[in-house]
This record gives sequence, structure tokens and C-alpha cells, in this order.
Amino acid sequence: MDSLVASAARLLAAGDPLSALKRVALRDDPPALALRGIAMAQLGDYERARKLLRRAARGFGSRERLAQARCQVAEAEVALAARDLTRRMHKLDAAAQALDALGDRTNALHAHLVGARRQLLVGELDAAEKTLAAVNMAAATVPPPLAARVELTRAELALRRIRVADATVALDRAQAAAVAAGIPALLAEIDRARRALSSPSARLIRAGVVRVVRLDEVEALFASGDLIVDGCRRAVRGPARTVPLAGRPVLFELVGALAGAWPADVRRDQLIERAFLARAVNESHRARLRVEIGRLRAALRPLARIEATPRGFALAPINAPAVVVLAPPIDGPAGSILALLEGGESWSTSALACALGTSQRTVQRELGQLEEEAAVRAVGHGRSRRWLAPALGGFATTLLLPGALAVG
Repeated sequence: MDSLVASAARLLAAGDPLSALKRVALRDDPPALALRGIAMAQLGDYERARKLLRRAARGFGSRERLAQARCQVAEAEVALAARDLTRRMHKLDAAAQALDALGDRTNALHAHLVGARRQLLVGELDAAEKTLAAVNMAAATVPPPLAARVELTRAELALRRIRVADATVALDRAQAAAVAAGIPALLAEIDRARRALSSPSARLIRAGVVRVVRLDEVEALFASGDLIVDGCRRAVRGPARTVPLAGRPVLFELVGALAGAWPADVRRDQLIERAFLARAVNESHRARLRVEIGRLRAALRPLARIEATPRGFALAPINAPAVVVLAPPIDGPAGSILALLEGGESWSTSALACALGTSQRTVQRELGQLEEEAAVRAVGHGRSRRWLAPALGGFATTLLLPGALAVG
């Protein structure tokens, strides 16, 4: 490695892409192309970065497998930053294995971390936890920027699992490593993650009284033994088990109405208006309500009873001291889209659909409505169109992210 390439590599590691480009901007040899690609990625030009990294990988060829694998890992990280979630990860896995076999433990760790971050982004929390558990920080001399990123990813996973103490410890380790690295952007990202601990993340409805709660209060709520109607994951959580209702919207609306009024009952007309969106209640609606209440009774049988009253129905928990509703800070499916866009990166509709586990058409419909409300804006046209949203101030969006709470 010549002196200019070595100098550019050090500047990139320190987070100074402009100075790095001054050293290699006019060179077309594979090492310079790779460094130019990484610099363009740090500057946000992801498409140009990917083209440069691919040229570098081709230039290195199969005879220089170590350098080629490093380029493949860098390209995978650029794809992640560009929110290209449709790309398969088999090349990244192969590159990680090659790096490990060739003795480059640091970049192998980096490859595993890129994989874990992608899994976290699309809500594959179990897979991300398994990947991070296999990361051995003592197996190599890990540079401070990479150590900070590993700990930050562990903290983000703990936040999504609602493990506040684990997240705090990981953030403290990430902070120490980021200070040693001296990269302002990394420090800002850690500070943003810390704000999720102190900001309101949901609304708690208990006996008709609404208040906002932080993540540590949500964690305490899950351990309280109360019967929780969870509007973030659309499920009913009891002390021993969880009943998912994400695919049964009418049942979830009914149990939400009953839980919000607990210990009082809810009139039949109110239940019909909320569950069926009926403006004028008729006998057909009342018959349908009886059918849906029967289905809800069957679904909740291990957790609660639904008792008929002279004017409607009431929820009676089994082996739970109280009934509460955990409502998201933003109602409706648009909340999860805004939570993903809140990070500041631009997303395509296909990437949003991949992360949310829904259809692209559903995402397009929600984005259209949000655009009318000036909550999001589009850049580009056609297949290159991407979406942005301003930061949502005042509360944390952790509970709105895919897979934030385990159901089952």
C-alpha cells in the first residue's frame, strides 16, 4: 500500500472523506477506487459509491480474494445505508467467511455487524440477537469506531426488546468507544439513541385515564401481571401468554374499546360504531356484533372473559389485577412508516414494504395520504423515487418499529 492510499484510509477511518478524496480522486487503481467508493458513501452518494466499489472488486479479481471480500462488505454496508433491503445477503456471508479464513478478523466482525444491522432494520430480532451473540470482541484488536458501532447495535436491539438496563449499559460502552474514536457523527447517533430512553414512547390508558409513558415504564408494565391490550403490536398480553390479533382488526377494535372502559362496560351501539364504522346501527349490525363477540370470547379464553351486561359488554380479566391499553404515540399504520423514515435516510416503497412485511401497494397508499398531510415528501421520479420525513419530536418511535415487541 503506497503512502497516499494509506493516508486516505486513515482519513476515512477518522470520518474525513473530503480529505481522503484529495489523495485518491484522480486514481483508477483498485485500492484507490475502493477508497473513493467508501468516501462517496460517507458523503451520501450511495449509487456512485456502489459503482466504484464494484469496479474495485472486479479490479482486484479472484486472485486478491482478501481485498475483493473487503469491497463486497463495503458494498453491502452501502446498500444498507441506501436502504436497499431487497438485495440478498449471501455475498456478505461468503465475504465474512473468506475474511475469517484469511485472518482478517476485524473486517469479518464488520461483515457480521452489517448483517446484524440489516436484520434489526427489518425486524428480524431473533436473527440479529443470534448474530450479535456470535460476535467475539476479544478475538481481534477492534478499532474504536467498530467497537462503538457494535455496542450501539446491541443497544438498539435491547431497546427493541424493551430491555432498558441492557440498553443503558451498551450505550455507555458505545459512548466510551465513540469518544476514543473522535467521530462526531457517531457520537450524535449515540445521543439520539439515548433520547429514546427518556422520551415518551407510548400512551397508557387505565380506567379511562390517559398518560404518556417511557420505555422503562413499558418494561415495568410488561412485568406487572396486568392484562395489556397492546396497540403497538396489536395483541393482548397476559401474565403467561400473548394472543396476537394483528390479522383480526375487528376483534382488536372490540377488545380495545372494552379495555379502554374497564372496569365499566361499553354500550352495544358504541362497540358497533367503533368496530364496524357504522353511522346508523341496525339489526344486522347487532347480529354481527354477537358473532364477533363470540369469536373474541374464544380468542381470549385463556386470558379474560367477556360478560354481557344490560346495556352492552364488559371485559373481566382472569388472573390479572387490572386491564390497561398500551396505545402507540401515532395511531394507524402510518405510524410505523414515519418511525422508519424518522432516522433521516431516504427509503423506497419496496424497502418500506420489505421492512414492514406488507405489500408495496399498501405502503404507497399510506405514503400518498401522508404526503397530502405534508408529513412526508418524495424525491426523484419513477423507480428512483424515495421518501423522506422530518424527525418526530417529543417522543421515541421504538415501539412503532418492525418487530419491536415479541409476540408469542
